[in-house]
Amino acid sequence: MSSTATQPGSQLSDALARDRLGVAAIVFFMMSAAAPLTVVAGVVPTGLAVTGLTGIAIAFLAVALVLAIFSVGYVAMARHIANAGAFYAYIAQGLGKPVGVGASWVALLSYNMFQVASYGGFGAIAQPLFVDWFGVDVPWYVLALVAWALVAILGVRDVAVNGKVLATLLVAEIALTLVFAFAEIGSDGFTASTAALDPGTLIGAGSGALLVMAVTGFVGFEQSVVFSEESRDPRRTVPRATYIAIALIAVVYAFASWAMISAAGENVVQRAGEEGPELFFNLAAVQLGDAALHMGHILFLTSLIAAMISFHNIIARYMFSLGREGVLPRTFGRTVPGTGAPKNGSLAQSAVGLAVIVVYAIAGWDPLVQLFFWGGTGGGLGVLILVTLTSFAVIGYFARHPQGEDVLHRVIAPVVGAVLLLVMTYLAFDNIAGLLGVEPGSTPAIVVPASFIVLLVLGSLWALYLKSSRPQVYSGIGLGARSATTTGGFSAALNNDAAGTGYNDESGYRR
Repeated sequence: MSSTATQPGSQLSDALARDRLGVAAIVFFMMSAAAPLTVVAGVVPTGLAVTGLTGIAIAFLAVALVLAIFSVGYVAMARHIANAGAFYAYIAQGLGKPVGVGASWVALLSYNMFQVASYGGFGAIAQPLFVDWFGVDVPWYVLALVAWALVAILGVRDVAVNGKVLATLLVAEIALTLVFAFAEIGSDGFTASTAALDPGTLIGAGSGALLVMAVTGFVGFEQSVVFSEESRDPRRTVPRATYIAIALIAVVYAFASWAMISAAGENVVQRAGEEGPELFFNLAAVQLGDAALHMGHILFLTSLIAAMISFHNIIARYMFSLGREGVLPRTFGRTVPGTGAPKNGSLAQSAVGLAVIVVYAIAGWDPLVQLFFWGGTGGGLGVLILVTLTSFAVIGYFARHPQGEDVLHRVIAPVVGAVLLLVMTYLAFDNIAGLLGVEPGSTPAIVVPASFIVLLVLGSLWALYLKSSRPQVYSGIGLGARSATTTGGFSAALNNDAAGTGYNDESGYRR
């Protein structure tokens, strides 16, 4: 397609690099965003302390089941649409272009919340560790800026380079998580917990908060389709990567959380409140010693770095997709020839991250609670909204384009998944105060959920403005590389199809 070519005299291209990522690389991106060690050592103890419920292990398995059902229709739709905008493109084609643009604004806020939250968590957690290790009290924001610089540099490099970095960090992270879990099983105080796997904990007071915390642990699973344009044979790569990531995340989370709860015993809730992230490490250190404890802390920090890299890549590709179609300034829809990196989107995200770090440093705000905890929780709520909207978009899309998919993929699984996700979204809004650790009716409890609703409405209104003032841009919303606003995009795609050498006019995949 002509839209994939670099224009003469230009230093930028309007296409992502193709055939760069296999199943393993995409799984690394997805699971790095999920940050397994951060979830097991951070989210699980927080969930125990906030809700007082010990059924987090069964909550992870229940959420995995719901997301697996959702993914049946999700990856089926991916066989027809290849777009780095993912949720944005799917919602635009399934529920209408205005809702799709509104969803893109929600996505940008959600993933930026995760991204900047990671900077705050890294700085706040690394600061006391540097005092312990080196006797140097480095301000949290200095440490956060070091991590920010690393992520900014990698963000403009070849996506394959980022994949290799994530692979190294993720393998070490998962290996240590499992080693620690087995060490806890071998500890003297271990007693196999049935409460951690009791389905009854998913019903009743606090269960909504428990389920939403479990959902937060899976954020990143949905991003397989973000890399569809850069993957090898996306018709097979995307579904395999999605199911593998969900299964691995569920097994690691459920097993490690069950081991931790079982090793801590009956006073696990109290210990979770007192020790926080240290609970997982302290229980394993009894068996493995202080050296293992230090290694756990190091990989806890690299887990956050891996999440930063993954979310940075996701955000840059969302901005690329929106810029390519003219929904955002078109400068964001350009990539670096050779590497295919969405440079301008990457630089913009780096600027946002830098601004947040500087503002928090100057204002003296708490980077752990007011940035890491609130940002991560708010981002999780936003992603849950997006997943729920996408589940209905899948139903809408296949109602108009049933060809090529059986009734399971286009009706049964999407409908079941949509109903289950709608219930979970309701529980999330109903438990938002508990999730944030604030009083019901307080400013954070109102502002966080309201911000997503406001952005959804404003984005939809922007799309309607484009419809009246820039109809060519509006007509290309959600079409990705086929957008009429890209260089020769739509007409070139049709010409290539006529020659039998281009892309399928639904998916963008090569024949």
